[in-house]
Amino acid sequence: QVQLLDSGGGLVQAGGSLRLSCAASGRTFSSYAMGWFRQAPGKEREFVAGVSAVTWLGGRSAYADSVKGRFTISRDYANNAMYLQMNSLRPEDTAVYYCAAGRTAYVVNTREFYDYWGQGTQVTVSS
Repeated sequence: QVQLLDSGGGLVQAGGSLRLSCAASGRTFSSYAMGWFRQAPGKEREFVAGVSAVTWLGGRSAYADSVKGRFTISRDYANNAMYLQMNSLRPEDTAVYYCAAGRTAYVVNTREFYDYWGQGTQVTVSS
């Protein structure tokens, strides 16, 4: 059974940092892109960052404009894991964050291209 377990959320003050983790089991995802999405109350789930398969340009990352320069995505292909380092957090970053595994080797920023999802981890940034 394929499972993505995301963790690391919490409550932090504006300007602080958090590191999210995603552990995949039941299948190896090294040949597929993985990514992070987030969903704030009353809003659509949106793309945050993604990183391609190791075979796609050596693992290329992509970011939403709103998080560029503040967030860093990384993958541990050997251990089927992914991370999101979030720095300089803002109140507008408050959301439930989901890790996802895609069906393509390259990163796509739309949720329809991701087949597997974690249960979500809450990130709350206070002002």
